[in-house]
Amino acid sequence: MNITRRFLGAALGATLAATAALPALAQNTAQDVASASVIETIKERGVIKIGLSLFKPWSMRDLNGELIGFELDVGRQLAEDMGVEVEFVPTSWDGIIPALVSGNFDTIISGMTVTPQRNLTVNFTVPYAYSGMTILANTAMTEGFTLEDYNSSEVTFAARRGATPATVIADMFPEATLLLFDEDGAATQEVLNGNAHATMASEPTPSSEARRYPDVLSVPFNQAFQAGGEGFAIRKGDPDALAYFNSWITAKTNTGWLKERHDYWFRGNDWADQVPE
Repeated sequence: MNITRRFLGAALGATLAATAALPALAQNTAQDVASASVIETIKERGVIKIGLSLFKPWSMRDLNGELIGFELDVGRQLAEDMGVEVEFVPTSWDGIIPALVSGNFDTIISGMTVTPQRNLTVNFTVPYAYSGMTILANTAMTEGFTLEDYNSSEVTFAARRGATPATVIADMFPEATLLLFDEDGAATQEVLNGNAHATMASEPTPSSEARRYPDVLSVPFNQAFQAGGEGFAIRKGDPDALAYFNSWITAKTNTGWLKERHDYWFRGNDWADQVPE
């Protein structure tokens, strides 16, 4: 009987000790996660490294070769609010997620649409911008076309390799030929030169190009496709970074700063004379 009581007492004591240790263990785990966050790396380094790919008006080079655009405004303001410097790392679109995962930079801020497929590899913040895609067509080559007419083996699309429009074109128009390029500008040039019937891109690029070349290009449908949100991409397993970037985006949304910057770059063309034609 005494042996049983001693055994139960020892077991109860061990259980109570383990229970008492749980808060300390949880606190240590939380501290370990926080210390492993890229936020701590950025603070210690004094620089946030941002990966981006060049396409108007998200990010582009001005006449002096300096980077300007909506993403640059976002990245610079983010760095200023964090009290650090900013380093932008231009990267080809088809390699930008692998470069993030490999640690070449801390986050992607590059008009990247949040998709379930991408979420398998990286985590996304809440959207900091919203955009939809439209078709930009060679007017003479597509005269009289309905939307269904674009889904033909006799039709050629051009798009940027690895970008969302390329995926949407392949899904919507599986019978069409799809030419892939490393830059949005190359895809538009193919349509302009008559080597492709159409391309697809996020607004305002299609409408802007149609106004620029009204005798050749047009946006044939008053319809946006795959309208969705763009988020910062970060490496998986970093809840602290996700929490900070989400709170920053929410704050800048609530003050109207993000809308003001987005409207400047996407709804106006006061910046157009700063970049090469």
